[in-house]
Amino acid sequence: MERLWDIFIASILSQNIALIFILGMCSLIAVSSSIKNALNMGVAVVLVVTLTAMINWPIYQLLLKTNTTNLALLVFMITIAATVQLLEMVIEKYLPRVYNSFGIFLPLITVNCVVLAISLFFMNREYSFLETSVFAFGSGLGWMLAIVLLAGIRIKMKEISNIPRGLKGKAISFIILGILALAFFAFTGIGAI
Repeated sequence: MERLWDIFIASILSQNIALIFILGMCSLIAVSSSIKNALNMGVAVVLVVTLTAMINWPIYQLLLKTNTTNLALLVFMITIAATVQLLEMVIEKYLPRVYNSFGIFLPLITVNCVVLAISLFFMNREYSFLETSVFAFGSGLGWMLAIVLLAGIRIKMKEISNIPRGLKGKAISFIILGILALAFFAFTGIGAI
């Protein structure tokens, strides 16, 4: 149980998929214009990452472990695409306002490198199913934490500061992410995985 807790905490803080491994930057920057959009995207990423890792783990363990990594990558990508399509259909049907707020970014979760990276991490780290599930959920929460932090800081900066014209938009987002990444390096060593 302690190992699961360590994996969970590390995947959010010291091994944050966005701020330490610098993965998923495209959607992180594009959707962080409001906290509502950031939260919606964060929840979608948590769902997709957790579901695909839980689906990919038994597929890898039962069918692909003795085969090449290239086949595993292909199967993982197919699983990810199918999961995102299913999630997109469910959100469109039951939460149309949320679906409309995502725009093009919900289908882009399919090509978000975070989702594939989680499956590759559990494969390389030889996690059990429970460890994989905890790691995937924690990594999704860590990514959501990063996008919400970025959105909050961007909104506050628009309200209280006069950002130079050359740094407005994506440029200031990269600077903010760099500062956040430095802050998250302070968590190194907490919950080693």
